[in-house]
Amino acid sequence: MAIYAVGDLQGCHDELVKLLELIDFDPEKDFIWFTGDLVNRGPKSLETLRLVYSLRDSVDSVLGNHDLHVLAIALGGNSGKYKVNEDIQRLLDAPDRDELVQWLRQRPLFYKDNQHNFIITHAGIYPMWDVSVTEALAKEAEELIHSAEFIEFIGDMYGNKPSSWSGSLKGNDRIRFIINAFTRMRFCDADMNLLYDYKKDLANAPDGYIPWYELQKNVAASETVVFGHWSALGYKDLKPFISIDSGCLWGGKLTALRLDDSEKKVYHYDGCGYLKPF
Repeated sequence: MAIYAVGDLQGCHDELVKLLELIDFDPEKDFIWFTGDLVNRGPKSLETLRLVYSLRDSVDSVLGNHDLHVLAIALGGNSGKYKVNEDIQRLLDAPDRDELVQWLRQRPLFYKDNQHNFIITHAGIYPMWDVSVTEALAKEAEELIHSAEFIEFIGDMYGNKPSSWSGSLKGNDRIRFIINAFTRMRFCDADMNLLYDYKKDLANAPDGYIPWYELQKNVAASETVVFGHWSALGYKDLKPFISIDSGCLWGGKLTALRLDDSEKKVYHYDGCGYLKPF
């Protein structure tokens, strides 16, 4: 049995098929964790979600910000409020849309494998949190996402405030921050405020913008945290953190990382590219 993590798909169905061939994926004995953003922006979100759903006994995914955006459109009603591209419209119009959307909605924000000591999140682990706090807060937000109250929350899900964590946060502000930390985080400042308006590489980051993982001191060296979301960062082994979104959508690569052995072998499929490079 092999266990893999695979970076953000964003509707890149054909590349996923090629990557599965590259790693010789056997759904009878292997397992894949996706780092979120299965859908949106790419050309084949519907086909991607159908393929992942068809393999659901052998794959799983954490939620990414693009997954939540599609859920907001599908469950909250659009009425022109949210931007919908042609690819997502095909998903919304599909006869199996409800089945696919409900499966996507049930995905977690955080997963920890205690046997192999790895963690999967979309964007990372907020610097003020340790692993146990992160897991507890993920469950808190997941309960809301999986409940009937999520429909009401959708209208208040978007926003950059509050920008930093306090245990005294309540209501929608609390859940919004938790979701933002799990799905949108790249940079923080020295006071642990999340910074959203720069998404590119490290070399040109504005003064005061610090990658979250440089501030995160609460994760043990023995734990491997695998995250996606940051395509401009690409694949990087930052021990104990591993960035795995290598920008397939943007002309980069689609990456798989083997997690069940000490070598953590990396596989790249590089026949990617639909949008302008970041």
